[in-house]
Amino acid sequence: MAEEGAEKNLAEGVEATKVPSPSSLADLKRKMQLKGTVARLELYGAFIDIGVGTNAILHISKLPDRVNRISDVLSVGDEVSVWVLNVDKNKEQVTVTMIAPLAVEWSDLKIGQVYGGRVTRLERFGAFVDIGAEKEGLIHISELSHDFIKQPSEAVKIDQDIDVQILGFSKRKRRIDLSRKALLNTQELEVEEIEEEVEEEEEELPTAMEIALRQAMTEPPDVGELADTSQTDISGSDKGRSEQNDILSRTLKLGQEVSE
Repeated sequence: MAEEGAEKNLAEGVEATKVPSPSSLADLKRKMQLKGTVARLELYGAFIDIGVGTNAILHISKLPDRVNRISDVLSVGDEVSVWVLNVDKNKEQVTVTMIAPLAVEWSDLKIGQVYGGRVTRLERFGAFVDIGAEKEGLIHISELSHDFIKQPSEAVKIDQDIDVQILGFSKRKRRIDLSRKALLNTQELEVEEIEEEVEEEEEELPTAMEIALRQAMTEPPDVGELADTSQTDISGSDKGRSEQNDILSRTLKLGQEVSE
């Protein structure tokens, strides 16, 4: 269920660690978003007062845009929004960044894990999906559908939100392999099980005519009917035919009563 794709993953990964005003180092966690004030500028970066008694270090490489001097974009007293990169409680040191962290880091990935993503582009061999990681994941064309398809556009569209499962990944190769078919298989099995249960229930319910036939075969005929047949000399074949006609007659009569 891919309602919001990578944006949903980012919200879960970042907003969950967002605290309005931490008061100590113990309150800080990675990816936590904070408001701070520029306290001092240096050649390599800036010191940011985040209200925990220790100024955080913002390295020049952690600015949204590449600059030669940090003073080109920041001044003492500026209010900034930063995210916690690392907390060293022993050294009482905090590093922060002004670049929004990834919703899904390499260390977060696990085979079999399910993410919501958005289809970003289609190629002849498959579809690329943004799950909020450093690199887009690839769904090979063979993992898009259980049905045979000639091109990915037969299964997904660009900007479509879908659920995907991690098949494998390599940080060294910057590659994430995804599957959509694996999740569709689970959903299809659930639907088939429900359909089978419904069919079994329908098969167990007898029709009105079946009920009437059972009653006609088990219930004895009326006394009047027995009297009529006893007064007549009936041969073996005629007797069998008479019994069949009698059962059919009572079945039709009972069937009408059950239907009513």
